Amino acid sequence: MSATLSDAADVRRMDAEDPLRPFRDRFQLPPGVIYLDGNSLGALPRATSARIAEVIGVDWGEGLIRSWNTAGWIDAPARVGAKIAGLIGAEAHEVTVADSTSVNLFKLLAAAMGDRPERRMILTEAGGFPTDLYVAQGLAAFAPHLQVRAVAREAIKAALDADTGVLLLTHVHYKTGATYDMAAMTRAAQAEGSLMLWDLSHSTGAVAVDLEAARADLAVGCGYKYLNGGPGAPAFLYVAERHQARLRSPLSGWMGHAAPFAFGDDYHPADGLARFLCGTPPVLGLAALEVGVDLMLQADLGEVFAKSQRLCSLFINQVEARCAGLGLQLVTPRDRRARGAHVSFSHPQGYAVMQALIARGVIGDFRAPDILRFGFPALYLRYEDVEAAVEVLREVLASQAWRAEAFQVRATVT
Repeated sequence: MSATLSDAADVRRMDAEDPLRPFRDRFQLPPGVIYLDGNSLGALPRATSARIAEVIGVDWGEGLIRSWNTAGWIDAPARVGAKIAGLIGAEAHEVTVADSTSVNLFKLLAAAMGDRPERRMILTEAGGFPTDLYVAQGLAAFAPHLQVRAVAREAIKAALDADTGVLLLTHVHYKTGATYDMAAMTRAAQAEGSLMLWDLSHSTGAVAVDLEAARADLAVGCGYKYLNGGPGAPAFLYVAERHQARLRSPLSGWMGHAAPFAFGDDYHPADGLARFLCGTPPVLGLAALEVGVDLMLQADLGEVFAKSQRLCSLFINQVEARCAGLGLQLVTPRDRRARGAHVSFSHPQGYAVMQALIARGVIGDFRAPDILRFGFPALYLRYEDVEAAVEVLREVLASQAWRAEAFQVRATVT
C-alpha cells in the first residue's frame, strides 16, 4: 500500500481495505472533528464510560471497601501491568502500574544510582522531554553527590564513561518523533557498566517495542496517550527481573511493603516488582486504563504499527505536495524506521496556525518554539482523515487565516 497515494479514490480504497477499520467505531469521536492529537491524549473508548459507571455504582457503591478483595482492586496494578507487558516485549511480572511517569522516573533513577554508589552521573539528551530532565535535576538537588549531564543526541555514546550510573533516554522524541535504536543504545550504556532507563511515553502502543530483546534494564511510560487511558491516567514502570531483588525504591510507601496489612513500624520491601508500589492504587484511573489497554491488545499489533507509519508517510507526502512554499519545514524523520507515530512541521507562526486548524475541526497541538505536531493512532484514524486535514492546513496557510487576533492569544495548555 503506497504512502504516496493522494487521489481521493485511492484513499477511499485504502480505508475500505483497512483491517483495523472496525476499531474506529469503538471510540467516541465528535462529529466534524479530525483528531490528530492522540499522541498527547488518546480518544475515549466507548466501553470506558460503562466500565467506570460499573466501578462507581457497583464495586464502590455496593461493594464498598469489600471490593478491594472481591472486585480485584488490590491486584489491579499488577494485572494491568501484565497486560501492558504484552505491548512492550516484557514479562508479565516485570511491569506494574503506579503513580505518574514523573514519579516513576524519580523512583527508578534513584534506585539505579543507588545501585551504582561509586558513580555520580545521570546522562541524558539535551532537549529531551522536559519532565525527564526536571526529575533528574530534582534528584540531584536532594543528593548533591549526583550530577546530571545533558548532551546533544549525537554526542551521547561518546559521553558515556565510568562515572555514568544511568543513561536516561526517551525512545521516541516528544517533539521531533525521532527514535533511538533501543538495542544499540542499551548495549552502549551497559558496555560502560551503566544502567539503561527508557521513557516509553511516546512509544507504547505507537511503535514496536521489545525490551527483552534489547536487554533493557528499566523503563517508564504513561497511560493517556496511545493507550487511551484518559487524562492523568496512571503510568507504568518496568524493571527487568534480573534487577528486581537488588534495586530499591526511594519511596517506601505501604503498598511496597512485604506485608502492608501487618502494619509493622519498620519497612521491609516486598519481593519482586511490588516494592516499587507506594501509595494506594488509583482504582478509577486503573479501570479506565485497563479498558484502553484491552482494546489495544485485541488488535493485530503489527498492523497497528504499520498503519500508523502509512498514515504518517501519507501526511508528510501530501503536506509537502500541497503546502509547498507556505512556510512549513519537516522536522520528523522521513524514514519510517526512525520515527514514532507523530509528525512535526515547523512554522514561524506555529501556535497561531494550530489554533486556526483547531477552530476548523482539525486538532493537533503545538510545541514551543515553532512546532506543529500531529499524531496518527491507527485504531481510530482513517486515510481520508489525512486527506481532509491536509486540505484544511493548506487553506489556513494559503489564506493566512492564522493572522486572526483570536489565534494569537496563548492558552495555558498548548
